[in-house]
Amino acid sequence: MLRVGDLQRSIDFYTRVLGMKLLRTTERPEQKYSLAFVGYGTNPDHAEIELTYNHGVSSYELGSAYGHIALGMADVYAACDRIRAAGGAITREPGPVQGGTTVIAFVTDPDGYKIELIQRDA
Repeated sequence: MLRVGDLQRSIDFYTRVLGMKLLRTTERPEQKYSLAFVGYGTNPDHAEIELTYNHGVSSYELGSAYGHIALGMADVYAACDRIRAAGGAITREPGPVQGGTTVIAFVTDPDGYKIELIQRDA
Protein backbone atom coordinates (compact mmCIF):
# COMPACT_ATOMS: atom_id res chain seq x y z
CA MET A 1 0.00 0.00 0.00
CA LEU A 2 1.21 3.47 -0.89
CA ARG A 3 -0.26 6.60 0.65
CA VAL A 4 -0.76 9.21 -2.06
CA GLY A 5 -1.50 12.93 -2.04
CA ASP A 6 -3.80 12.98 -5.09
CA LEU A 7 -5.57 9.74 -5.96
CA GLN A 8 -6.44 10.61 -9.57
CA ARG A 9 -2.90 11.83 -10.27
CA SER A 10 -1.54 8.52 -8.97
CA ILE A 11 -4.09 6.44 -10.90
CA ASP A 12 -3.10 8.34 -14.05
CA PHE A 13 0.60 7.67 -13.42
CA TYR A 14 0.24 3.94 -12.76
CA THR A 15 -2.20 3.36 -15.62
CA ARG A 16 -1.17 5.87 -18.31
CA VAL A 17 2.58 6.02 -17.63
CA LEU A 18 3.32 2.50 -16.33
CA GLY A 19 0.57 0.75 -18.33
CA MET A 20 -1.20 -0.88 -15.38
CA LYS A 21 -4.97 -1.31 -15.20
CA LEU A 22 -7.26 0.27 -12.64
CA LEU A 23 -8.65 -2.90 -11.07
CA ARG A 24 -11.13 -1.47 -8.56
CA THR A 25 -11.80 1.47 -6.27
CA THR A 26 -13.36 1.85 -2.84
CA GLU A 27 -14.76 5.02 -1.33
CA ARG A 28 -15.04 5.36 2.44
CA PRO A 29 -16.31 8.92 2.98
CA GLU A 30 -17.29 8.37 6.62
CA GLN A 31 -13.78 7.05 7.36
CA LYS A 32 -12.28 9.81 5.15
CA TYR A 33 -10.23 7.69 2.76
CA SER A 34 -10.39 6.37 -0.80
CA LEU A 35 -8.63 3.36 -2.31
CA ALA A 36 -7.61 2.39 -5.81
CA PHE A 37 -6.03 -0.94 -6.75
CA VAL A 38 -3.80 -1.04 -9.83
CA GLY A 39 -1.80 -3.80 -11.50
CA TYR A 40 -1.03 -5.64 -14.70
CA GLY A 41 -3.60 -8.29 -13.73
CA THR A 42 -5.43 -9.45 -10.62
CA ASN A 43 -4.48 -11.63 -7.67
CA PRO A 44 -3.49 -14.41 -7.34
CA ASP A 45 -1.76 -14.41 -10.75
CA HIS A 46 -0.43 -10.85 -10.47
CA ALA A 47 0.51 -8.53 -7.66
CA GLU A 48 -1.63 -5.46 -7.05
CA ILE A 49 -0.66 -2.08 -5.62
CA GLU A 50 -3.11 -0.43 -3.25
CA LEU A 51 -3.12 3.37 -3.51
CA THR A 52 -4.60 5.04 -0.43
CA TYR A 53 -5.74 8.65 -0.34
CA ASN A 54 -6.51 9.98 3.14
CA HIS A 55 -8.89 12.88 2.56
CA GLY A 56 -7.23 16.22 3.18
CA VAL A 57 -3.64 14.92 3.18
CA SER A 58 -1.71 16.11 0.12
CA SER A 59 1.78 14.79 0.88
CA TYR A 60 3.76 12.43 3.09
CA GLU A 61 7.34 12.10 4.23
CA LEU A 62 8.60 8.88 2.68
CA GLY A 63 10.93 8.06 5.55
CA SER A 64 14.10 6.01 5.47
CA ALA A 65 12.51 2.54 5.64
CA TYR A 66 10.96 2.60 2.15
CA GLY A 67 13.27 1.43 -0.62
CA HIS A 68 11.37 0.79 -3.84
CA ILE A 69 8.84 -1.38 -5.63
CA ALA A 70 10.34 -3.70 -8.27
CA LEU A 71 8.51 -4.61 -11.49
CA GLY A 72 9.65 -7.24 -13.96
CA MET A 73 9.62 -6.09 -17.60
CA ALA A 74 10.24 -7.94 -20.85
CA ASP A 75 12.10 -4.91 -22.29
CA VAL A 76 13.27 -2.23 -19.85
CA TYR A 77 14.62 0.00 -22.64
CA ALA A 78 11.25 0.04 -24.45
CA ALA A 79 9.40 0.52 -21.15
CA CYS A 80 11.53 3.59 -20.38
CA ASP A 81 10.84 5.00 -23.85
CA ARG A 82 7.07 4.60 -23.25
CA ILE A 83 7.31 6.04 -19.73
CA ARG A 84 9.32 9.04 -20.93
CA ALA A 85 6.88 9.65 -23.82
CA ALA A 86 3.98 9.59 -21.35
CA GLY A 87 5.67 12.22 -19.16
CA GLY A 88 7.14 9.90 -16.52
CA ALA A 89 10.43 10.64 -14.77
CA ILE A 90 13.28 8.20 -15.43
CA THR A 91 15.64 8.65 -12.49
CA ARG A 92 18.14 5.95 -13.53
CA GLU A 93 18.50 5.24 -17.22
CA PRO A 94 18.30 1.57 -18.28
CA GLY A 95 21.49 -0.42 -18.21
CA PRO A 96 23.24 -3.27 -16.41
CA VAL A 97 23.18 -3.30 -12.63
CA GLN A 98 26.55 -2.36 -11.16
CA GLY A 99 28.74 -5.46 -11.01
CA GLY A 100 26.28 -7.59 -12.98
CA THR A 101 24.44 -8.06 -16.25
CA THR A 102 20.76 -7.68 -15.29
CA VAL A 103 19.30 -4.59 -16.96
CA ILE A 104 17.47 -2.25 -14.60
CA ALA A 105 16.11 1.29 -14.56
CA PHE A 106 14.34 3.46 -11.99
CA VAL A 107 11.34 5.74 -12.30
CA THR A 108 9.71 7.93 -9.68
CA ASP A 109 5.96 8.30 -9.22
CA PRO A 110 4.25 11.66 -8.54
CA ASP A 111 4.54 11.20 -4.77
CA GLY A 112 8.26 10.44 -4.93
CA TYR A 113 8.07 6.66 -4.59
CA LYS A 114 10.87 4.89 -6.46
CA ILE A 115 10.05 2.00 -8.82
CA GLU A 116 12.72 -0.33 -10.18
CA LEU A 117 12.17 -1.88 -13.60
CA ILE A 118 14.00 -5.21 -13.98
CA GLN A 119 14.59 -6.95 -17.31
CA ARG A 120 12.97 -10.39 -17.24
CA ASP A 121 12.62 -12.91 -20.03
CA ALA A 122 9.00 -13.11 -21.15
